[in-house]
Amino acid sequence: MIGLTSLWINRQMTAPELNRRRALVVLGKIDEILSWEQTKERERDRRFVELGQYLCEVRSGQYWRLENLKSFDEYLEKRFPESRRKAYYLMAIHENLTRIPKQRLREIGWTKATEMAKVARRDGRDFDCATWLHKAQELPKETFKREVERHLTGQETEPWEIIYFKLYKSQLPVVEQALETAALMLGTDKSRGYSLEMICADFLAGAALETGGSEQNLGCPASGSYPSATSERPASTESRRHE
Repeated sequence: MIGLTSLWINRQMTAPELNRRRALVVLGKIDEILSWEQTKERERDRRFVELGQYLCEVRSGQYWRLENLKSFDEYLEKRFPESRRKAYYLMAIHENLTRIPKQRLREIGWTKATEMAKVARRDGRDFDCATWLHKAQELPKETFKREVERHLTGQETEPWEIIYFKLYKSQLPVVEQALETAALMLGTDKSRGYSLEMICADFLAGAALETGGSEQNLGCPASGSYPSATSERPASTESRRHE
């Protein structure tokens, strides 16, 4: 075992022989595609398959040495200053979706292909590429992402949004205490979004009683539609919205 480990370490430390001619070609192709990205979004999205392939080759061949860079990460930081994550997504598509023709990948787009790569990486040889390709072609983008999440986690998901609003510092203690108290009553496994929903539901129910009207008249769901504090609800369910 020690001998095998030593061999692996030595192999990792040995840099591959730099193929300067091939490196120049591949690095040039990447720059060409990225320059399209700045001007022609549609063409860029159709070339994401090639970009992922070339990036994998740059990493394995250490072509970044041609530019006197210290690592592949430094190369990505130079070529993808806004987000290196996208580069790794494109590489994951190339590495995990080898059984799907490139043209079919171009048709579904890189966002859906990224989601499908997650399934392929998790399922390995059991990955049903025909079924998932069909889902990617037929389902809207957000629906497909939820389908992937359900497959990976085994849980049903609900659409969510992020809410942004301003609070004064003097208001924070009241809000935090209310959320903490609701969490204690509802169970600490519940999300803060769920706690906020129950606080709002309790307020609306109280307002309906005080005014002698119904919750429907206040523009909220019919009475009894809110779950009780002890009812079960997935901890991950949270309503979010951009203002």
